[in-house]
Amino acid sequence: MGEVINLNQFRKKRERAEARRTAAGNRFLFGRAKDEREHTALENERDSKALDRKRIDDKPGPRDAPDAG
Repeated sequence: MGEVINLNQFRKKRERAEARRTAAGNRFLFGRAKDEREHTALENERDSKALDRKRIDDKPGPRDAPDAG
């Protein structure tokens, strides 16, 4: 025969493990200091602007349009 298990203990153990995973995710998302969040936001904004400056547009601009006359 198989091993006898207590279903309440099994359920509680599973719920505790899920709560630990949720808590770890929340610590990662919300556990940073305000200055760390602001620093990261400034870095992301600076990186975004740097990428925008390096963007190559395929659309012709007003300087690239052929002369009409």
